[in-house]
Amino acid sequence: MGFLKEFKAFALKGNVVDMAVGVIIGGAFGKIVTSLVNDILMPPIGMLLGNVDFKDLKVNLSALKDAAVSVVSEGTAPSEPVYWNYGAFLQQCIDFMILAFCVFMLVKLMNRLSNLNKKKEEAKPATPPAPSKEEQLLTEIRDLLKNKQ
Repeated sequence: MGFLKEFKAFALKGNVVDMAVGVIIGGAFGKIVTSLVNDILMPPIGMLLGNVDFKDLKVNLSALKDAAVSVVSEGTAPSEPVYWNYGAFLQQCIDFMILAFCVFMLVKLMNRLSNLNKKKEEAKPATPPAPSKEEQLLTEIRDLLKNKQ
C-alpha cells in the first residue's frame, strides 16, 4: 500500500502536473508548426524551385536494384517498389528548425520577463522588519531611563 501512496504523492506534485500540461500544449504547438511548414512555407518554396512538392521528392531504390541486376527470373512477381523519401525528411528538418527557433524565442522571452520581475523586486526599498517583543521591551526601558535622568 505504501507504493501506491508514494506514486499518488509523486503523480500529484505540482511539477508533474505542470510537465503534463507542457507536453499537451507542446504537442498542439507542434501541430501548428507542422501546418505552418506544410501549408504556408513549403508551397511557395516548392513553387520557387519549379513546382516541386517536397513530399514527392524520393528515389526509387527498387529501380536502382533492377538496373544493377539485369537477369530477372520469368516466374517471379514484381516486388513493391522501395522508396527513399528524402523530401519528407527535409520537411521534418525544417519543422524541427522552426519549432526549435520558436522554443528558443519563448525561453528568451520568459527569461527577459523573469529578469524584469527581479529588477522590480530589487528596486523596491527594503522595509525594515517589525521589532521583536524583546526589542520593543528594551526600547521602552531605554526611554524610561532617559526620562528619569
